[in-house]
Amino acid sequence: MGDVLAGFHAVWEFDADSVLIRFERGLRTPKLLQALGERRVPYEALAAVELTPGKRGTVVLRATPRPGADPLADAADGQLKEGSDPYRLVLPAERETLAEYYADELRARLGPDAGAPAERYLVAAPPPPASFKAYDAKAFFDGEAVAFRWFWTGASTAKWKAGDQRFPVAGLSGVEWRSPEVFNGHLRLLPRGTTAQ
Repeated sequence: MGDVLAGFHAVWEFDADSVLIRFERGLRTPKLLQALGERRVPYEALAAVELTPGKRGTVVLRATPRPGADPLADAADGQLKEGSDPYRLVLPAERETLAEYYADELRARLGPDAGAPAERYLVAAPPPPASFKAYDAKAFFDGEAVAFRWFWTGASTAKWKAGDQRFPVAGLSGVEWRSPEVFNGHLRLLPRGTTAQ
């Protein structure tokens, strides 16, 4: 296709085998999208494309990734707010005809396996943050291990008494994340031999 479709907070650039999604920087752009910067999404990573009416004179072009195709979508597990969805492009309503054209073009490029889970990740994982703060700790990632430095003001007595912790990535089977906007938000590392709860 080689075309560009610009919306609010993002631009989609269509190539022969993928769409490059570039996110704007600015006060109104969600922090997650700013942190992502851009993402290249192969058409084979998509399950569906839809165009729906948006709020206040807009339309929304949204692609749905196949289960297992995008590590970010798997980690978010449906918990992202609408405005932070990296697969959502909001356009002025007067561009609905153009958006419908691109929706049709994307649907035509969906592969025969669009309805099936992907066997491997098809979209590159975003780079992890080097560190971040939470209510009870600061987490650090150096590429080989995740370390937690507990805050005495927020950590439970058991965590505080156990002291700072370091978990080599090779010893982990996964990560479970729950948005802090829902009850009991957390980041939980799963050592090998355990499963998500």
